[in-house]
Amino acid sequence: MTTAEAIRNRISETGVGEPFTSTQFKALGTRASVDQTLARLVKQGEITRISRGVFVHSKQSRYVGEVMPEPSKVAQAIARAHGETVQVHGAEAARLLGLTTQMPLQAVFYTSGPSRELKLGKLPLILKHVARRKLALSGRPSGLALSALWYLGKERVTTSTIKTIREKLTPQAFEEFRAETPSMPAWMANTVHRYDQEATGG
Repeated sequence: MTTAEAIRNRISETGVGEPFTSTQFKALGTRASVDQTLARLVKQGEITRISRGVFVHSKQSRYVGEVMPEPSKVAQAIARAHGETVQVHGAEAARLLGLTTQMPLQAVFYTSGPSRELKLGKLPLILKHVARRKLALSGRPSGLALSALWYLGKERVTTSTIKTIREKLTPQAFEEFRAETPSMPAWMANTVHRYDQEATGG
């Protein structure tokens, strides 16, 4: 079986609409042969290149044409391809935790890599570089809480905010969140401590 045939078979095993990376094929041939095969498949319209090293075998809809994968899946695929860490943007994290009802207008994620903007069809996907401390617990519910607090900021985070987070997270996830207090900024850690005191009647 040629490298091209092996790659085609592997892509066919990937769910339609699921992003994948060129690194997934490194055992099937040389870097050059893999890159050439993927470039040829893009040119033939069999797959779509989303970003450097990230592709999708996209769905086709009779109503809207090409249907791209969920932005979160693409962000994770880009992170895998480039060895980066990504986290849900604080605005979306706050919405998911019930801290705000505002719907973000764009798909934005925090990343340890460089800031950049991609297009998923007509939808912009924005990756925004932030310090690694803002990416703690990424990919976990407890990480959503941290991301939301960073986004809300000192003036908007109160003990009621922490109470809402406690109600949304499992006990284990909330303990993971609390365990990060030593690395939190003082204003955030102090609010968590005040919540603990209020909760225990201290």
